Amino acid sequence: MRELSVVKLGGSLAFADLLPTWLSAIESGAGNTVLVVGGGPFADVVRLAQPRMGFDDRAADAMALLAMEQYAIAVAALSRNFLVAGSNARIRRALEAGRIPVWAPSEMVRQARRRAASSSSREAVAIPPSWDVTSDSLAVWLAKELRARRLFLIKQVLVEALSADRSVNAVHLEREGVVDKAFARSLAAAKNISGFLLGPHDAQGLAVALREGAPIGSRIEVDGGAEPIQAVDGRALPGDDAV
Repeated sequence: MRELSVVKLGGSLAFADLLPTWLSAIESGAGNTVLVVGGGPFADVVRLAQPRMGFDDRAADAMALLAMEQYAIAVAALSRNFLVAGSNARIRRALEAGRIPVWAPSEMVRQARRRAASSSSREAVAIPPSWDVTSDSLAVWLAKELRARRLFLIKQVLVEALSADRSVNAVHLEREGVVDKAFARSLAAAKNISGFLLGPHDAQGLAVALREGAPIGSRIEVDGGAEPIQAVDGRALPGDDAV
């Protein structure tokens, strides 16, 4: 098997014109790529319902994980090469069959939390039931579980196509609301994973990156300087993903 990559597709892309283009690019990595999707419009319903109904973050977390699974089912229905997978074994089988597993996170996250609760030493990447930990940090956690080497975050941000020396700072991305509040420490704990931020103009390059291992996007650094990030329309980008 070729070097494994995890691709995180932002929830805000659910209704975007570029969604088919991104999915086509991701298909180029069939057999060596795992797709993680955000909660998208399904998680937006949870966010809106929580303050009105008054349920706690634990319930919201369980619902938001199911929102990711709803988005995964929807995406998987758009291509025969995509297959919803909710366990390490199913992910591996999909990869061996030359397909793209689309992660359904609920069961693996529950198991990880049970392991952490019963262990004398906490996991390196915690997964508390909180809006601070969304699909961004969960993608880091999954990449670590699968021993992937690269994590690509697809966002609706303006990022120049990568020259290998360009980078963005994870803490700055948190501050700007591009990634969740746990992302920087999650990526810092996943020492063997290289993270890259991709914007709307990187779809074609992603296809090449997944097929050939070529670089694409802006490398996400866990320390050092930061570069300004803008939304597609020039505004600061709010967090657009769900657990």
